[in-house]
Amino acid sequence: MSVTSPSPPPPSLWRRFTAAYAMFLSGLLAVAVGLLIIPVSLQIFSRYTALIPSYIWTEEMARFMFVWTIMVGAMVGVRESTHFEVDVWPHSNPRINAVGRLLGRIGVLVAASVFIWAGIKFTEFAWNRISELAELPLWMIHVAWPFAGVTWAVFLGEQILDDLRIISGRRA
Repeated sequence: MSVTSPSPPPPSLWRRFTAAYAMFLSGLLAVAVGLLIIPVSLQIFSRYTALIPSYIWTEEMARFMFVWTIMVGAMVGVRESTHFEVDVWPHSNPRINAVGRLLGRIGVLVAASVFIWAGIKFTEFAWNRISELAELPLWMIHVAWPFAGVTWAVFLGEQILDDLRIISGRRA
């Protein structure tokens, strides 16, 4: 007779949502990096060859894509606990490790709240402005900050709950 361990409960609707959202962000990150290559390549080829004309809008488009690539990458990094997290304590007790992670995550949550609050102000400032060259609405680039802050808060909430479960002696 074989003894099987009970299977873990299925993930909650919230965890399935955050997992799907993280997969979407990872795909978006890949697309953003791919799109970033286009204006940067145009800049390089136009600068060093006479094959294509020199487009000024490519610098602005590259900057916009670079900001969004960084912000989406930071969102994915927070989800995967690879951004804003440094493992400096020896692996000893899972509860002690959870307390250390919890303190770090609370610090990142404070930063996320600053990104949300200041990002909203930043976006409001740019609401009726356009970029100089491509004439794109500037709020499209500025909204990356509050968007990143909200996403960090969502992912951090899930991780903080996991750490609290470990600290209380329950499984995450």
